[in-house]
Amino acid sequence: MNKQVDTVQERRSRSNALIQHMLKERNQLLSLLLEVSSAGIEGKNIKSIPGLEEFMQVLVDYIAAGHFGLYERIAEGKERRKAVSNLAVEIYPRIEETTETALAFDEKYNSENNKKNDLSRFQSDLSKLGEELTTRIELEDQLINLMLVSKAA
Repeated sequence: MNKQVDTVQERRSRSNALIQHMLKERNQLLSLLLEVSSAGIEGKNIKSIPGLEEFMQVLVDYIAAGHFGLYERIAEGKERRKAVSNLAVEIYPRIEETTETALAFDEKYNSENNKKNDLSRFQSDLSKLGEELTTRIELEDQLINLMLVSKAA
């Protein structure tokens, strides 16, 4: 019986570590989003937008932290709490849409890919990305809250 309790505690400890990592990445991402969105772009090229390169890296890291950490764990059947699994299955298609938007933004504005320094849609694309990230955060928070409540149960 003690071995079962230890195993459950170990799994939940790993889940908590994944959640904490995701939240840390999220906070850094939101800070950088604010920095990038408040920078004027008139007369600038991609490489001269303050914080953009770091924002792009953290954006990809944040998406990966959720996808390859939390969601992969659930998809592999390692999540034993049915309510958590059911919610993850319900929200994942919308989470995937936010992932696609984020990766498309990275692909378009990554300085190595955007050789022409085309910033004509940058502000509107950044705004759309911000909206998608807001949706993602709301959905992730539902899942995280359920995971944390389920731990106590």
